[in-house]
Amino acid sequence: MELSLTTRTVAGHTVLEVGGEVDVYTAPRLRERLIELVDAGSRDVVVDLERVDFLDSTGLGVLVGALKRLRTAHGTFGLVCSKEPLLKIFRITALDQVFPIFPTVDAATERDGSGPAS
Repeated sequence: MELSLTTRTVAGHTVLEVGGEVDVYTAPRLRERLIELVDAGSRDVVVDLERVDFLDSTGLGVLVGALKRLRTAHGTFGLVCSKEPLLKIFRITALDQVFPIFPTVDAATERDGSGPAS
């Protein structure tokens, strides 16, 4: 399956909408896009996983790498995910304790302090 990557801005945050399967074959494209966003100056990044059908360990590694890159740049990073199969992966790997995970883009981009933590 193909991977789709679309970027938009919501409340000052760069939102990267990801669709399809994130696996060993497609994860490099996601990694490149996240690096491009940070290198271009994006500091508040939200990755929307609502249209992702599959996420493997390679994809998880890309997300961890992006989190580290943004922390180093004094930025914030959050995920949007409400799909139970994906949430289960984050819980099993304990990455739900590492990533701020939100049910919607609006929740992830709120400016009242409840949005993505660094």
